[in-house]
Amino acid sequence: MPRIVGVDVPEKKAIRYSLQYIHGIGSQFADEILEKLKIDPTKKAHDLSESEVASLAGLIDSEYVVEGALRRQVSQNVQRLRDIRSYRGDRHRRGLPTRGQRTKCNARTRKGRKKTVAGKKGVKG
Repeated sequence: MPRIVGVDVPEKKAIRYSLQYIHGIGSQFADEILEKLKIDPTKKAHDLSESEVASLAGLIDSEYVVEGALRRQVSQNVQRLRDIRSYRGDRHRRGLPTRGQRTKCNARTRKGRKKTVAGKKGVKG
């Protein structure tokens, strides 16, 4: 597997899709990178020459925030929101959706599995 920016990318896939295995590079950035370096997007990752792999790695390192640096930047942004006690930071702290989604009947991804509360429906009698 070719290693680009410390990530093993699949070698049997077209380089356009292989680049998307790097955290922080999506389809738009992958197309933009390949266009800058004039590499055929349909070319398989294992067919790239050493110089093409080196130029890919160099361009990604110099112009894009990817992998560890991107994860660190995102976590610092969230931590800043928590520290200044903003509404969004409070939602992050509580593990709830931060962008205005409803939580009464959805939001299971953020809230986790259902927690059954005894006696919530009311006492009969």
